[in-house]
Amino acid sequence: MPGPKKKVRRFYDYSLLFVIVFLTIFGLVMIYSASSYTAQIKFKGNSAYFMTRQGMIALGGFVIMVIISKMDYHWYARFSGLAILVSWVLMIAVSIIGEEVNGKKRWLKIGVKFQPTELVKITVIIAMAALITRIGKDVDRPAGIVRAVLITLPLAGIVAMNNLSSGIIIAGIGFVMMFVASKRKLPYALCVLSAVLVMAFAGPIGNGLEAIGLLKPYQLSRIHVWLDPEAYPDTGGFQVLQGLYAIGSGGLFGKGLGESIQKLGFVPEAQNDMIFSIICEELGLFGAILVIYIFVFMIYRFMLIASNAPDLFGALIVVGVMAHIAIQVVLNIAVVTNTIPNTGITLPFISYGGTSVLFLMVEMGMVLSVSNQIKLEK
Repeated sequence: MPGPKKKVRRFYDYSLLFVIVFLTIFGLVMIYSASSYTAQIKFKGNSAYFMTRQGMIALGGFVIMVIISKMDYHWYARFSGLAILVSWVLMIAVSIIGEEVNGKKRWLKIGVKFQPTELVKITVIIAMAALITRIGKDVDRPAGIVRAVLITLPLAGIVAMNNLSSGIIIAGIGFVMMFVASKRKLPYALCVLSAVLVMAFAGPIGNGLEAIGLLKPYQLSRIHVWLDPEAYPDTGGFQVLQGLYAIGSGGLFGKGLGESIQKLGFVPEAQNDMIFSIICEELGLFGAILVIYIFVFMIYRFMLIASNAPDLFGALIVVGVMAHIAIQVVLNIAVVTNTIPNTGITLPFISYGGTSVLFLMVEMGMVLSVSNQIKLEK
């Protein structure tokens, strides 16, 4: 006699959902704290301007995330080619007719104003997942590697022309996805070692590249500022030094929520790239470690979903999103602490940025859609 049929139910990662909600709400609180002084001056006493805008976009993004999480993620692969084409069109358009902010063309206005680079990140995740799934064991062969490079590096290159940090993230997403899919880890380890060596000898290398015309003077100045910010206290080193002052003055438990001094016009754009320094000042080392721990827990949930995903395509989507979040968090904290040269990069879910939080919610919906396809037997 056959035994009773096992009941099958679908998994949904509510732990990850809780982390997303927590980080979003925490981000809104910190955006208000970091920006209220600036907003009150710029927007006629409306101290909640930045928080309100972020909150509205985050709420809309949350609804989109829930809808995407209930879809079958397999249909993403059908649109990978179209996504690449659209990404190229948008990046070329932003290079030609994009709105210039602080000397860089990053914004495109088509009815609404947004940064196409955030769409490119999702495009690379989906396109790389589809490619690796399709080529299978060829991922370690030269032809497979070339195909992956042709998807990732040209897009990363055109993005890097106006947004170096996003270009690095896009290249990093492709690198991590190839590393996870490959059985040969040594070449990737050597690439990481090479990057570390370049960072270690950035000064001499930068001077050499500038001498032969491959590096522009303003780009070389960023390296000099990074190596010795105190030598440029009124120019390139100002933001870095003010951020470090904020971190150092926070101590173990901080000055208290809303009590930051550095946000009062000292740290430029405190609600954006430098918001981690305000967290350190107001919540101290304890608060900073807690934020980092929350991100580590989020990455753990990604790993859990990826390892239990129904198929390779689903697992690679989650790996791509995990790579994006991990790289961006590490780079943001590294910039704020002056571990790497200053490049404009936001802290996911916490920094102010409507385009960023909207597309992050789309990515979270993709991850949750993979988790929702995991079957649990009773």
